[in-house]
Order: sequence, then C-alpha cells, then structure tokens
Amino acid sequence: MKNFIKRFLTWQLLVGILVGAAAGYAYYYFIGCNSGTCSITSNPVNSTLWGVLLGGVLFFKDKKSGKKNNTPDTES
Repeated sequence: MKNFIKRFLTWQLLVGILVGAAAGYAYYYFIGCNSGTCSITSNPVNSTLWGVLLGGVLFFKDKKSGKKNNTPDTES
C-alpha cells in the first residue's frame, strides 16, 4: 500500500491539488453564484472540490512514461 501511495502522490500532484483548491475557492469567492441556482459555484465546498479535481488532473505526471496526463504518443 505504501508503494502505491508513493507512486501516485508526487510533489507535482500535491502542488496541483493545492493550486486547484485555492483556484476553486477563489472562483467561488470572487465570481460565484449568489442566487443558489448554480450547483458548483453556489457552494464553496463544491467549487473547491472541482478545483482539486481539475488541479490534480492538470498537474499529474506519470513517472513511467514521463508524460503529463498519461497520454499516448501521437506523432507520426
């Protein structure tokens, strides 16, 4: 279990999660929906969790292939 955590939790992923959380909360605070009809931006928890998700996806780098987001090589 410890190797699994070390393999996927790199410092880049943790930075991405923190940046995403800050950006998600900042979006709620500065732009958020006041009427309560927006399911993501009307609640700070939802907005922060979406920021965490997006930050983690954008900053994730696979150690094996050395490429971000584990995308296949599409060069011809």
